[in-house]
Amino acid sequence: MLFTREEYKNRLNKVQKSMQEKGIELLISQDTNNMNYLTGYDAWSFYYAQCVIVHVDAEEPLCFVRAQDAGGAYITTYLKKENVTVYDEKYIHTWPTHPYDALIDLIIKNKWGKLNIGVEMDSHYFTAYCYEKLKKGLPNAKIKDSERLVNWVRLIKSDAEINFMKGAAIISENAMKIAMESINPGVRQCDAVAEIQKALFKGTPEIGGEYASIATLLPTGKGTSASHLTATDKKFVEGEATIIELSGVNKRYHSPMARTVQLGKPEQKKIDAMNATNEALDAGIAATKPGNTADDVAQKFWGVLDKYNIKKESRTGYSIGIGYPPDWGEHTLNIYKGDMTVLKPNVCFHMIAVMQFGEWGVEASESVRVTETGSELFCKFSRELHIK
Repeated sequence: MLFTREEYKNRLNKVQKSMQEKGIELLISQDTNNMNYLTGYDAWSFYYAQCVIVHVDAEEPLCFVRAQDAGGAYITTYLKKENVTVYDEKYIHTWPTHPYDALIDLIIKNKWGKLNIGVEMDSHYFTAYCYEKLKKGLPNAKIKDSERLVNWVRLIKSDAEINFMKGAAIISENAMKIAMESINPGVRQCDAVAEIQKALFKGTPEIGGEYASIATLLPTGKGTSASHLTATDKKFVEGEATIIELSGVNKRYHSPMARTVQLGKPEQKKIDAMNATNEALDAGIAATKPGNTADDVAQKFWGVLDKYNIKKESRTGYSIGIGYPPDWGEHTLNIYKGDMTVLKPNVCFHMIAVMQFGEWGVEASESVRVTETGSELFCKFSRELHIK
């Protein structure tokens, strides 16, 4: 069991309180991150139907998984054995039957078929087929969007969660150091990423690494003007820049970081853009403190960009914590103009500055924690343009 029973109980209580406020009597949570948060469940089984079920008055959630994955649920969750509920192999890829047929049977058996049921309508692994199954199988229920209820409860971290993120940050730092050493003219991108991945998994003598919820991103050359590009077998070229975005992972908690490396003498415009990027990040980070809003941070960040006449349309940050593929963002707070989410201690976000200029770009980012009086960075690694 990763956290204390008391911590899991506190999480459940917060979720149930939010359910009451939203008029939800039964919550079906398909988000892999939320399943982990509520129960501790941790396995690569999210490619098929699974969920956690929370009744507004229950002492524990139910973990609904494939029978083949029951052993993993017994090992990784804090739940009593009877609260791990399984469905049979006969439901696997045998349309029109589906695991949600078994879920519906479970709900009806527990006399929950007429309740107000919340579902995560925009969860990555809650498909249209799942939704249609629930609507047809539970005609007397009132099914509504839970509006990322659990995600918002996750926004403020416990001290135990913060410690896991600090461990992840050390792994991020080690992997970025390896990235800077491995990226050289004539080296294949995939070979550099192989070294980066080794560092991410190796971790430290005290903390073993894990797979990240996003692949190491490595746009290079003209690719730096685009987003979310991964490595190929092409070689790095003298005179070109490369952006590295990665994250160490510690017990599924992430601390992502991005940096830019330049092979050979850089053009002055790249140096200037990197300096402006860092100035904007510093301004936003300085505005990060309890009582301020995400908008306050964004306004300070874009105030610097406006000074240099740099346009950036995309958001510049989002909340982070637990992460499973395909994303390490929590889908709640955004560092963007107009987001009035109030910052509180132990809110954590990835503040990412992607600056793109036609055929080139630079990038830097930090994982940030709101403290009692201000903020702190998880990672300690120079944000300057790294010139080799």
